[in-house]
Amino acid sequence: MGILGSLLGILGFGVGISIGLIVGYFLFIYFEPTDVKLQDYPESTAFDEIEPNTLVDLLPELPLWVMNPDYERVNWFNDFIANMWPYLDKAICGIIKSTSEPIFAEYIGKYQIKSIEFEQLTLGTIPPRLHGMKVYDSNEKELVFEFAVRWAGNPNIVVALKLLSLNISAQLIDFQVASTARATLKPFVPTFPCFSNIVVSLTKKPEVDFGLKVIGGDLMAIPGLHHFVQETISKQVARLYLWPQTLDIPILDSSIGAVKKPVGILHVKVLRAQKLLNMDFLSKSDPYVKLSLGGDMLPAKKTTVKMNSLDPVWDEDFKLTVKDPEAQVLQLHLYDWEKIGAHDKLGMQVVPLKLLKPYEKKELTLDLVNSLNPNDPQNKKPRGQLMLEMSFIPFQEDSVKFSGPLSFHERKESISSLSDDISLRGAGLLLVTVIAAEDVEGKNHTNPYAVVVLRGEKKKTKARNKTWNPKWDEEFQFMLEEAPLKDLIHIEVKSKKRRFGFRSKEVLGYVDIQLKDVIYNGRINEKYHLINSKDGILHVDIRWKVI
Repeated sequence: MGILGSLLGILGFGVGISIGLIVGYFLFIYFEPTDVKLQDYPESTAFDEIEPNTLVDLLPELPLWVMNPDYERVNWFNDFIANMWPYLDKAICGIIKSTSEPIFAEYIGKYQIKSIEFEQLTLGTIPPRLHGMKVYDSNEKELVFEFAVRWAGNPNIVVALKLLSLNISAQLIDFQVASTARATLKPFVPTFPCFSNIVVSLTKKPEVDFGLKVIGGDLMAIPGLHHFVQETISKQVARLYLWPQTLDIPILDSSIGAVKKPVGILHVKVLRAQKLLNMDFLSKSDPYVKLSLGGDMLPAKKTTVKMNSLDPVWDEDFKLTVKDPEAQVLQLHLYDWEKIGAHDKLGMQVVPLKLLKPYEKKELTLDLVNSLNPNDPQNKKPRGQLMLEMSFIPFQEDSVKFSGPLSFHERKESISSLSDDISLRGAGLLLVTVIAAEDVEGKNHTNPYAVVVLRGEKKKTKARNKTWNPKWDEEFQFMLEEAPLKDLIHIEVKSKKRRFGFRSKEVLGYVDIQLKDVIYNGRINEKYHLINSKDGILHVDIRWKVI
């Protein structure tokens, strides 16, 4: 009896505690105290009349535009959201429903679950509000802004779960959230809406609060559970999206409007040609070759002219900048040079770059044709052959894209040990982008353009008419056999008169930039004050790509 009595005592204690918790839970939910007296407070109080202790408690609740003068009040945006909220509510709920249905479908049939569906789904009538917004200045092609958002909503979200023969419903009520976030629209592209991605991250751990009714009772009213659920959700959201973690939202396809950057150098050696057409009556042709890459706006490169020869030998080397080795082709056109009049076409051919393996030299013998049209009857006429050597060398930072993991591993030790020495001494491509200028005022006229000078080589932008704040965004390439550690790049902003007359050109200012920092850092994107200009500023982007 002693053992049996002990067991019955333990069982009775466990059952009693369980029944007591359940009864206490429902009593706590369904019976509210009636003897609580609410103190009447005025609806509003002047700021200078608030007591210091009360003010300290209120400070965290004040909008950011009150606390920080660099945050702007955005009532216009809140009004816009308020007017659009009924339609945004339906659109957002539609997305939630379509996203949740396949997730619910995975659980139907498991754990004796027969169905899961939304009985009610609405975000309520109260929209979220922005409590301040700050826009950051950036030299990059992006827009960065930070904002504080708060939402004390009245959503009605009811999920019905049919488990065996039981119908269980869970209702989300009194949802509240507050946080600060940073959004970046980048990069800018010339296709509407003019940016291709939105990158969002939280700058502060979110504060989340809500009620959850299950079988008519608020589950969050259980002591201890409310705080535990709040902290768990807040930590999980922060782990996923608190900076430096980000949420990338694609708006446009990455290929739409994107400006492709150089990824390597194509080395071409034009060796010789044989059995070319004779286009001259009293002598032989005077051939030369023009080389260019498809999709490239740069001027074509040319060999020297070999006078009076149908089997010319050039042995000339050329370097061309490659932006898309999978899509670009090398275009080769042969012409017969004429002293007077148009040059006669001898033939042409193209070589797709995707036929080349990185770092591998390839010798080609090309049969010349009149055009790429397969139905062109002129292609049946023999036009001779062109021999050349080609190799594609990716830039050091892009080499992983064009190498398998094994070949990259084989070169990893040599690259890591020599990378610093190569970047400081080896050949490479200097990319200079003249973006814009500000407050460049001329004494006689202001039609500004920029001239870039490096090692005696000059390149210039187009002129912009009658403006003090020209925008060019033009890129220039300088192929260098060694890193320009001791070089200065000289950039002048000039103005030229559109009509003949005195003072046709005028210097509006200049800047000399040490390239040493570019070589060590790989890139600079800065605004420089122009010398000999009152308030002029020049914005340039300079990159160094190592071969």
